[in-house]
Formats: sequence, C-alpha cells, structure tokens
Amino acid sequence: MKSAEQARLDDEAQLRALGHKGELKRNFSLLSMLGLAFAILNSWTALSSSLGLALPSGGSTSVIWGLVTAGICNLALASSMAEFLSAYPTAGGQYHWVAVITPEKWRPLASFITGWINVSGWIALTTSGGLLASQLISGLIVMYHPNFTLEAWQVWLIYVAWTLIAFIINAFLNNLLPYVNRTAFIWSIGGFAIICITVLACASPDYASAEFVFTEFINETGWPDGVAWLLGLLQGGFGLTGYDAVAHMIEEIPNASVEGPKIMVYCVMIGTCTGFIFLMTLLFVSGGDAESIISAAPGPLLQILWNATSSRAGAACLLMFPLICILFAETAIMTTSSRMTYAFARDGGLPFSRFFAKVHPRLGQPLNALILAAGLTISFGLILIGSSSAFNALISASVVALGVSYAIPVAINVCRGRKMLGARSFVLPGPLGWIANLIGVSYTIVTTVLFLFPPELPVSASNMNYCVVAFGIILFISTFQWFVDGRKNFTGPRTDTGIDVLEAMKTQEQTDTGEDLHQHIVK
Repeated sequence: MKSAEQARLDDEAQLRALGHKGELKRNFSLLSMLGLAFAILNSWTALSSSLGLALPSGGSTSVIWGLVTAGICNLALASSMAEFLSAYPTAGGQYHWVAVITPEKWRPLASFITGWINVSGWIALTTSGGLLASQLISGLIVMYHPNFTLEAWQVWLIYVAWTLIAFIINAFLNNLLPYVNRTAFIWSIGGFAIICITVLACASPDYASAEFVFTEFINETGWPDGVAWLLGLLQGGFGLTGYDAVAHMIEEIPNASVEGPKIMVYCVMIGTCTGFIFLMTLLFVSGGDAESIISAAPGPLLQILWNATSSRAGAACLLMFPLICILFAETAIMTTSSRMTYAFARDGGLPFSRFFAKVHPRLGQPLNALILAAGLTISFGLILIGSSSAFNALISASVVALGVSYAIPVAINVCRGRKMLGARSFVLPGPLGWIANLIGVSYTIVTTVLFLFPPELPVSASNMNYCVVAFGIILFISTFQWFVDGRKNFTGPRTDTGIDVLEAMKTQEQTDTGEDLHQHIVK
C-alpha cells in the first residue's frame, strides 16, 4: 500500500511529466470530491426544477423514461471519459486528451477548439444555476402573491445575489470547499429523502395512477410525437451533465488517476438512481393533471409540492431543500469553471492567458479565472433574464457544448482503434469498451442535433432555439482567436510522456519511496 506521502509525490511527479507544475493544494478527499461532483449534477434538483422542459414534450413518459435513456447513455460516456482521466489526470481534461490522441498535423487546432467549447459549456452551466434559483424564488413569490408581477430587473437582482454568494464562498473560503462539498452531498441526499417521505405521507392515499406516471404521453410542441419525445431528453441530459467536473478538479485530489475515474462514474450512477426515484415520487403525488402542472404560475415543481401537501407553507418549506442545493451547485460549478479556465489559460488558450493562469499566493486558487467566470455569468444573466426562450437556449447550449467536448476525445480514440491510451488504472475491457464508446458518441450526435431544434412549432422569434446561434458564435470566436492569437501563443498541453509516466509509476509501486519516481521522470 502506498503511504499518503508516496501518493502525493506520485501525483505531483505525474503532473510535472505531463507538462505542468502542481500549484493547487490536494485537499479534496474521495468523499468531498464526490460531494462536489454530485453537487454539480444534483440530478434530482435539476430534474425537478426543469420539469417544464419535458412535460410538454412527451409528458410523464419523457420525464421518467427519458431520464433512464439519458442515464444509460451518459454512464457509457462517463465510463469512456474515465479511461482518459485515469491515463492523463490534468485539469485540462478534454482538450488535453484530444491533444494526446489526435494526429500531429491537427493536434493544436483540435485541442484549441475543444478547450473553447468546454470553457463555454461551463460558463453556460454556471449561468443556469442562478437562473434556476431566480425562477424558483419568483415562483414562491407568485404562489403567495398571485397578482404581483416581478419585473425583469428584480429577477436579475435575485440572480446576481445568488451568483455573488457563490463567488464569495469560492474566493475567500477556498480551504473550506471540501467541507462545503461534503455538506452539499449530505444536504442533497437528506433533502431528497425528506421531500420524498413528506409528500408521499401528505398525499396518501390520493396518488396518481401508475398509467399516468409511466405511460402518460403529451405533445404540445407541434412536432411529430417521436421527435417531441426525443426533444424531451433535454431534461434528462441537463440533469446529468457536468460530470467532467472531477477532471478539472483532478489536480486537487490525492491518488488522482485511481480515485478520479471512480468519482466520475459514481456521480452519474447516483444521479440517475436518485433522479428516477424523485421524479417518480413527484408524479405520483402530482394529482395526475399534467396540463394544470405545465400551466401553473408558480412553476411545475412548486405546484406539485403544493398539490401534495395542500399547504403553501409546507410547499415553501420543502422548496428550501432544492433551493439550497442549487446554491451548493452554483458554488461547485463556479469552482470547476474557474479551474477549467485556469487550465486552458495555463496552456495559452485564452486572450490574456498569463493573467488568467495566475494562482493567488495567499488564497491558493486561480482568483483571476474565478473573477472571469463570475463576471461572465452576471453579464449573461442580464441578457437572459425574463426570456423563457433564452433560458431554454441556455440549457441546450450547456448540454450541447459539454456533450460535444465529452464525445470528441472518445470519437477520435474509436476512429484510431481504441489504441491511443496507454497504461492506466481504469480500463474498460475489450467489447465493453467499444460498446460504451459507441453508445456515448451516438447519443451525443443525436442529442446535439435535436437540442438545436426549436422547442415548438410554428417557429417564431419568441420561441426560437438560439442555442444554434450561441454554439455557432463559440465556434466562430474560437476559430478567429486561433488565427489571431492561438496559433502563435497556444502552447498546448505536453503530450509525449503521459504513458511513460504511468509505466514508471507501475514500476515504482514495487519500491519504498516516491522520490525515486520523481528522479526517474526528470531524467
């Protein structure tokens, strides 16, 4: 067994061999990092808060079976990515992996564009947390004061307050983040159990029928039924996205190449299981009238809690659990977004990269990258607040951008015969690896196309899905930035030693200290 000091030396030596100096503290344990990853997914919260995405587009069948479909496909994709994480545990994640396995001619450009897509996806996901919170709080106000109309600027102030709280926690309580994330995990699981037990007890025996929960189909989109159901997958995809967080935080985890892949797979499994149970519970206690839930002024989640408890006070109290979960999620997403931005800037991928790649000497974190993430989040919120189509586009953009960044390295590895990864702790054996890779890539291709569709027909300026515009802008800016600055200053991650490092680490496990490994790598 390795000692803690040996594991630390191995982690730092491996990171140095992959081209980077370890500047961040490895103070996240397995539980605290699982807490961060699960806080970001927070599947039962994200799924219940976004019921309005799936109920009009497939009804209960889309809510329940869409999650199962998204869960299986995302588990395949997460397992595929876990192999990369085990082989190359750096905060760069996907853009680093692409640089390792892409043919040399296309390596810099492919890595650069992947990095831009990933950074953009995390910024969009950071924005979605504040928007969900502002929607829930707005719904709470509407429930108590039906005749009061919140102005867009008031909703934006709620959004800004939520974002600033997350920023302050990240900026000044960095050493406490592992404890914050453990608390987030406990709060999320506890809230999940308390809400399920409470609503089932209060609604008994007046439950909706099993036919409503498992087979009710609704199509209010104007699309053909099959397309409408597939569009409803957006809810499941949103509830299970962001599991690459562990990759971007990997430089703060001890024994990274072993523990990181476990966390990535575990959080998707836990998210799918808790999400399925919670959604099933909500549908059983909903009252069985999907139309009234979809059109409810307070929003679907708050209306279901109100129906189940027959009490506004009860619904408001239960809403505190997902609301605080979203705050934990916003904090964790902002942490990850700043680390991803820092890693990409460290390799010269952003304008003013030297500035954003600095680690604050006293706070021990990339403060400049954190300020950038928070600033962009607040700015985007000013544009998006008050527009339902913009909110749907934002959710689509975050799911599409992150999904594409997940699939790119996996697809390249498949095209090259799954032979590009060397020695690693986490391996998908033989046919299982091929099956997982192909399912993950196929799912990403289908959903990327579908989630660019307008959510309903006929298409108008108010219901247009502007995700396609946002994604096109990302690709245009990244390509433009490449020709203007990137091709000269993007150093890219170091790609020539990662496999050798893991081989050296295997040999080193048979010796008594980690210092010899460091000397071996330096030589």
